[in-house]
Amino acid sequence: MTATATATANPTQPQIDGYTAGRWAIDPVHSDLSFTARHMMVSKVRGHFRDFDGEVVLAENPLESTVTANIRVASVDTNQEFRDNHIRSGDFFNAETYPTATYRSTGVRVDDDEFIIDGELTLRGVTRSVPLAVELNGFGPDPQAEGGRRAGFTARGKINRKDFDVNFGGVMNGVTVVSDQIELTFEVETILPPQA
Repeated sequence: MTATATATANPTQPQIDGYTAGRWAIDPVHSDLSFTARHMMVSKVRGHFRDFDGEVVLAENPLESTVTANIRVASVDTNQEFRDNHIRSGDFFNAETYPTATYRSTGVRVDDDEFIIDGELTLRGVTRSVPLAVELNGFGPDPQAEGGRRAGFTARGKINRKDFDVNFGGVMNGVTVVSDQIELTFEVETILPPQA
């Protein structure tokens, strides 16, 4: 199920198959928070965060829902230890001083038949507005908990790292080592526990 299929029916209160209001916890085991940067401006390097938590509070009206997420930036994993340690350093995340990045939604809207989460990302102590385009992947029963539910979402966005004082300006023989623009892709599975 895509956002487009549901948002067009009623943009003020979209109807979503299987939608269940409640407090859904992000399942870190079955979720993936990743980012992609260009290296030397010719290839892409993807990184993931391994330690995070959060919740999605689905309101009766989907457009009144909220999202929160907390990411321990020292858990960054780009499949290369030397690079990961550099990203944790003051050149990038400065993880020792700013161990957690947070995302807090400020609203949900439909734009051109697409769900958009407006929110604020705080990284390195700097807060900036970062909208995310969201696809609803589906809702279904949780086979691991009778009466529970699971739901999946894909969220995509972009940031300029320098907006967050990530100003590493490595240049090698006139070539920029790391792009300023970073692509964000969040594959999120959430759990709604059985209701009493």
